Order: sequence, then structure tokens, then C-alpha cells
Amino acid sequence: MKVGISLPQLGPQASADNLIKVARRAEELGYDSAWVLERILWPISPKEPYPASPDGSLPDAYQIVLDPLETLTFVAAHTSKIRLGTSVLVLPYHTPIQLARRIATIDVLSGGRVDVGVGVGWSRDEFEAAGTPFERRGARCDEFLEAMIAIWSSDPVSFDGQFYHIPESRVGPKPLQKPHPPIYVAGFGTYAFERAAKYGNGWNPSGIPSWEWLEAMISQFQEVARAAGAGPMAVVLRAFTMVFPQAAPERQPMMGTLDEIKEDIHRLRSIGVTELVHSPPSIGFGSSSSMDEGIKAMEQLIEISR
Repeated sequence: MKVGISLPQLGPQASADNLIKVARRAEELGYDSAWVLERILWPISPKEPYPASPDGSLPDAYQIVLDPLETLTFVAAHTSKIRLGTSVLVLPYHTPIQLARRIATIDVLSGGRVDVGVGVGWSRDEFEAAGTPFERRGARCDEFLEAMIAIWSSDPVSFDGQFYHIPESRVGPKPLQKPHPPIYVAGFGTYAFERAAKYGNGWNPSGIPSWEWLEAMISQFQEVARAAGAGPMAVVLRAFTMVFPQAAPERQPMMGTLDEIKEDIHRLRSIGVTELVHSPPSIGFGSSSSMDEGIKAMEQLIEISR
């Protein structure tokens, strides 16, 4: 199982110095990948509750979010080996031609190190700000992926779909990775899994509501992938890892002492997770903790993850 780390792109931690410090230390420690997310605004009166929060509120850290692709470009210039991932880009906020070129550019500049996690999105406020209809976003994403893959793999390329149109053109650069950078599709249920099996290299879940839930979802995903002739496929899990000094009577997966989290990591490996991306609050979720605490957490987590 590969191991990744989220980068400090949120809230008070979001700075050039912190990005360099975390990315370089992660590379030194042997992390396989470094990851960013996408949020484009923090609505004052949100139309939709935030799915990852018990009360539906958005974390304050989301008021400041460095753009994911600019962040990865910056980090690419300060590293040489670690892979650079998005978990996730919300496809309907972009256009295929624009996003395909930006990702291909990062892949070229980084020496072929990009992993592309994508999703359909859930925030009506962000869809409104992006100028994209919320309805039929799943169908839009399917066509988006088809168009983006065509841009990366065809020369010249032309595309004539329901939502997107590209006149026959030469579009460069092409990604260094062939036929294109790995694509990991987020979301839950049959439609998301079918999208991953048809267009992607794997599934990109975020968080673990329960062990039973995760095991059932991985099993369902691999069944869909096999039925599509694509399985078995990668499962890249972004986990909100929280280390506590002592065990709690009741705890959530990936939240506990180092020994407890080590047991959880072994369990993730056994049920089919192929890459675990740690997102400890001290680094990847806009905590006010010092970056020294975040670096210490990175060092502890890589030691128990191998």
C-alpha cells in the first residue's frame, strides 16, 4: 500500500514556506505522494450542508484555500520524486480544454508525477459561482472525462458532445504519462463506480464513516469494475488521521493512539486500499497548530504506515 500526505493549502497554514517544508520533508521520509483539494468559496449561508461535518457547517479553514493546480505547480518546482495528486478537482467548475492543458503542463514540468482525483461536486453555491448548472452534473462529468482523455491522447483532437465542443485542433503539450495521468474518481454508489471503471484507474473515497461501510463500498466498487472488464482497480483513500495520546472508549477509524492507527492501517491494507493519504489536522486541514507539530505527525505516520 502506498502512502500519501495532504499539503498545507488551507487556512492559516497556507503559505509558500509551509508547502516547501512539508513537501520536501515528505519526500525525504519516503511518502509516495502529496495531495491537494479544491474549494472555491465559503458561503455565508450555504444552500447545502457540508457532507463531512456532523452539523453540516463548513470548516473555517475553507475561507482560505490555495488553488490546487497552482499549488501543485509550485510544489513540483521544489521536489523531484514525490507524486502530486488532487483529491479532488470538481470537474463542472472547469472546461475540458482548459483543465486538460493545465494538468498536462504540470505533468510535463514535474517530470510525469501527476495523479488526478476528480468528482462531480455537491455545493450548489459553488456551482452557481462557477456558472454551471447543478442539474445533470453526473452526465456532464462523464462527457468531461471523455473529452479530457481525448485531448490528452489524440493529435489532432476533435470532440462534439452535448455539453462540450472542440473544433479539430492540435492541443499541446501532451502529458508525459501515457496514455494519460492516472484518474481516480470520487463519489459513492453505482454511478460513481461505473464512471471510475469506464474512465479512470480507480476510486478515490474520502473519510471512513465506519469499517462496515468502507468494506461494503470497496466490494461493490470492485464488482462494478470486474463487470466492466476493468477490475481489480486502485482504491486511493483520503483519511482524516488524528493521533491522540491515549485510547478513547469509543473511537472512529483512523482516530486514536499510534498503536490503534497502526492496526487500522493494517486493516485498510487487508480490505483493498491501495494508497492511503493521511490528512492530519496539524497539516492537511487548516489547523492552527505549528508546522513543527505537523512535521512530527508526518514522521510518526510514515513510520507506522509501512
